[in-house]
Amino acid sequence: MSIGRRLSTEEKKEIFSHLVATQDAVANVRKSYEMVTEQFSISEEQLKAIEEEGLDNEWPPLSEPVSAH
Repeated sequence: MSIGRRLSTEEKKEIFSHLVATQDAVANVRKSYEMVTEQFSISEEQLKAIEEEGLDNEWPPLSEPVSAH
């Protein structure tokens, strides 16, 4: 993926899911942003927009039921 390329909704959902998982694993928002932008070759601005869209629309994994441990 090149920086600035228009992403499909499916691509954005995949990136959002990776961001949430990375934030859970790393527990450091700054580091998770760096890891996901590098992994998907997108800008931080694109990632912030994807994060906002994912939160607004409750994309998975946010829309998935929380399992009891």
